[in-house]
Amino acid sequence: MSDPLGDDALVEAAERWWSTDIIDIHPGYIGVRGFPIEQLIGRLSFPQMIWLMLRGEVPTAEQGALLEAALVASVDHGPQAPSISISRMSVTCGLPLNGAMASAINVLDDVHGGAGQQCMELYAEIDQALVKAGYGEGATLDHDQTVRLATEVWAGWKERGIRYAPGFGHRFHPLDPRAPRLLGLVDDQAAAGAVSGRFAAIGRAVEDSISAGRSRRVPMNIDGATAVIYSELGFEPALGRGIFILSRSVGILAHAWEQTQQGGRIKGPMPPQIPYNYTGIKHRDLEPNA
Repeated sequence: MSDPLGDDALVEAAERWWSTDIIDIHPGYIGVRGFPIEQLIGRLSFPQMIWLMLRGEVPTAEQGALLEAALVASVDHGPQAPSISISRMSVTCGLPLNGAMASAINVLDDVHGGAGQQCMELYAEIDQALVKAGYGEGATLDHDQTVRLATEVWAGWKERGIRYAPGFGHRFHPLDPRAPRLLGLVDDQAAAGAVSGRFAAIGRAVEDSISAGRSRRVPMNIDGATAVIYSELGFEPALGRGIFILSRSVGILAHAWEQTQQGGRIKGPMPPQIPYNYTGIKHRDLEPNA
């Protein structure tokens, strides 16, 4: 067994245990990515601060505006969204706001809340196929070729058992009203040279590909549109989900607070007057000698 560390070595080992490039704190000083916090307060928007924390640099005004648009678009989708309904039910069970928010956020996983990240992964795979086909960064994409490659990539996803293209179609909206607006903002920034527009083209190619041969188009939804924005801005897919959770947390908080003001006690997903559907064995009696 090695000799125990001396006091100085022990302190040094403790300091090395956690390391971070994000924040530097000393008595009277707080530095975020090297910037004194007092220089950031009042000058950076919250979306720009998110960017700085995640990426290490201050975004341009155009980048911050696109990130903000995606965050605004995803804040809420009503009590029928499981995460929102969970936040409301939680407070009727006595949880404080932080408990209600934690309960709701915990369900934002692959099925509910994961489509944006999955769509970014789909876009990234198509992007790599385009690079291999000779359409590298900065190249003008041929739409037909992009559709063809999107079709090939999506076929590979379907072979892995994935039935629905993440980021496309919607169980409630025939056309998600958020998606065209977000894509329009990307188009504007692409025309101004703030982003490439490459992933907007890829997203549209996916829509054309999965809609081919159908009587109705399968339009891009909010997850597909925000996946375009986060991909255009250079975020990794896993961060796409994390940023979505930051956005949806606003709706979760608002609904939990509203339910707190409305009151109610132990509210389930449906009023007690509406029965659930029992599909088990009908009434039977236990034999006396059982």
